[in-house]
Amino acid sequence: MRHTLSVLVENRHGVLARVAGMFARRGYNIDSLTVGVTEDPTISRMTIVVRGDDEVLEQVTKQLNKLIDVIRVSDLKAEDTVEREMALFKVSSDVSNRSEIMQIVDIFRARIIDVAPKSMIIEVTGDETKIEAIEQLLRPFGIKEMVRTGKVALRRGAKGVSS
Repeated sequence: MRHTLSVLVENRHGVLARVAGMFARRGYNIDSLTVGVTEDPTISRMTIVVRGDDEVLEQVTKQLNKLIDVIRVSDLKAEDTVEREMALFKVSSDVSNRSEIMQIVDIFRARIIDVAPKSMIIEVTGDETKIEAIEQLLRPFGIKEMVRTGKVALRRGAKGVSS
């Protein structure tokens, strides 16, 4: 089972290394990790996706809460959150297939952000299944390079992680 954790931490150097080190020491793998400053510049939010059962989740949460720079750890349930990823795909293209690629981009509400004589860079945001679907449709054209962000997530409604 995959769990999405929202971890509020002090915005200081070395915090990411301590959090990642805790996962490494305990033998837990991080599927996805994103970090960014919050509305309060002294606090950063880490969105961490980890695989495991409820026991693994409990241990990870306890270990994170022991770290001095961690303010709060919340398990975000899929039905209560809005989740997104972003991906960039550099796809082989020329005049013969460019319009077909543009149709796929339109269907997925993605954007073409760079065009060169032999390639295009496409930006897409959405949930994991949307990113994987457009990737599968672009593969036949030849994906030269691709990069994906980790998941970012916020709890739905008025209640937030810090509430």
